[in-house]
Amino acid sequence: QVQLVESGGGLVQPGGSLRLSCAASGNIFSVYPMAWYRQAPGKQRELVASISGGSGGTTNYADSVKGRFTISRDNAKNTLYLQMKSLQREDTAVYYCNKALGSSFSWGQGTQVTVSP
Repeated sequence: QVQLVESGGGLVQPGGSLRLSCAASGNIFSVYPMAWYRQAPGKQRELVASISGGSGGTTNYADSVKGRFTISRDNAKNTLYLQMKSLQREDTAVYYCNKALGSSFSWGQGTQVTVSP
């Protein structure tokens, strides 16, 4: 079973940037399309960005983050990234990584992103 560990969150001012990382255990990470999700207080978890398996040549983004967030992967390091810029208060949430399709891996603990002056 793949284990996922998210990191890189923190407190940032509006307009700031953060880079999230998701380290996956095992050696099967590279074959799966992966995604970043987020869950704000009182809201359902939503998909933020996804990337295809293998070389990750195809990416997709929620409209709310398009042009501001960039998803990428380094299969040699079994790591998924989310570069976030021009952060807004509405981006405040716990961010998780997991498979983009099909049954999920066990969810990690997530990483908190708080955007506040």
